[in-house]
Amino acid sequence: MKTSLQGANADPLEGPQDFSLVLGGPLFQLLLRLRLSDTHLELLRRRLTFIPLLCWLPLFLLSALEGNLFESEATIPFLRDLETHARFLVAMPLLILAEMVVHQRMLPMVRQFKERELVPKDAIAVFDGAIAAARRLRNSVTAEVLLVALVYCVGVLIIWQHYTAIDTFTWYAKPSAAGPTLSVAGMWYGYFSLPVFQFLLCRWYFRIFIWARFLRSVSRINLQIVPTHPDKLGGLGFLAGTVSAFVPLAVAHGALVAGQLAARILHLGAKLPEFKSEILVLVIFLSVLVHGPLLAFVAQLARAKRKGQIEYGAFAQRYVREFDVKWLRGGAPADEPLVGSGDIQSLADLGNSLDVVRSMRAVPVTKEAVVQLVAATLIPILPLMLTMMPLEELLRTLFGMLF
Repeated sequence: MKTSLQGANADPLEGPQDFSLVLGGPLFQLLLRLRLSDTHLELLRRRLTFIPLLCWLPLFLLSALEGNLFESEATIPFLRDLETHARFLVAMPLLILAEMVVHQRMLPMVRQFKERELVPKDAIAVFDGAIAAARRLRNSVTAEVLLVALVYCVGVLIIWQHYTAIDTFTWYAKPSAAGPTLSVAGMWYGYFSLPVFQFLLCRWYFRIFIWARFLRSVSRINLQIVPTHPDKLGGLGFLAGTVSAFVPLAVAHGALVAGQLAARILHLGAKLPEFKSEILVLVIFLSVLVHGPLLAFVAQLARAKRKGQIEYGAFAQRYVREFDVKWLRGGAPADEPLVGSGDIQSLADLGNSLDVVRSMRAVPVTKEAVVQLVAATLIPILPLMLTMMPLEELLRTLFGMLF
């Protein structure tokens, strides 16, 4: 096990059969050097405290010095900017927490392909090559440099300034004929705090891309899928468990959007129903992001199901024909008792096996996983319903839906 720093390509905690989405890359190495993490991803409290405060606390202090903390000429003073607080005090800690959750829950997933003997012996080298390629991409210095460039060139200069920033007098900017004029707090916000948050967010998208690329490579291997496996996914049912690992990431997205909507509802007079399209797009986006990589196995699962129906159907036909000849056409020996024979139980077991093959799914996504992801995304947005109706009426409506 490697416990010393060995550059950006170090693989701490990873054995030859392991792969973690989060243990690697220049930022991970920087956190190790700053003693904000270790090779076990411990020191989580330090990261949850230091990184959000580094982004949020200077904004608080600079806004106070500029007189834009609470009561000011600004339409949105700092302490009333729910979008900023949701971004740095809720969503950012969740993005950091998600690293620990994803690492702990997904690290065993890669091992399952070999432990369940899904990978044929003659394809083990190909599987190991897919792990090695994923590690190289995760540890890439070039990739993270490009993410930084993307954040500043697109995330800040285009998306924030032209699409997400509120067009009114705020603690971070004052509108003018020549364009928004940033305050000192706004400069720290636009050129440090916001880019840090966007980098962490884009880094997660990059990690999911790596995960999707890895699964795509594995799906090209002719896996030893067993159609009668009780998980009804040929033995790949463990992949559906990856969804729970991404729950903190879904909650972070929900909190981020909830903050943006709250700012527009409370300060610009917007109504929650006006944003139903945005909320729907968020749910669809996260569903594609999390469930999409698993669809790489659809073709192989569908092929295994068709093959299983043919093979088990032929086997069942041979068995029931011999059963018919033996017990209904006088083929059984005269001294063989019917009562106590295992033939009937075997026939029932064969029927159950055929039912499992017929009910085998080609999509490794469960209804429970879909509901879990959607619920995690919408939970931070639900409090905004209080802007439409009193709490008592809201609770009465929710209980009426549930009971």
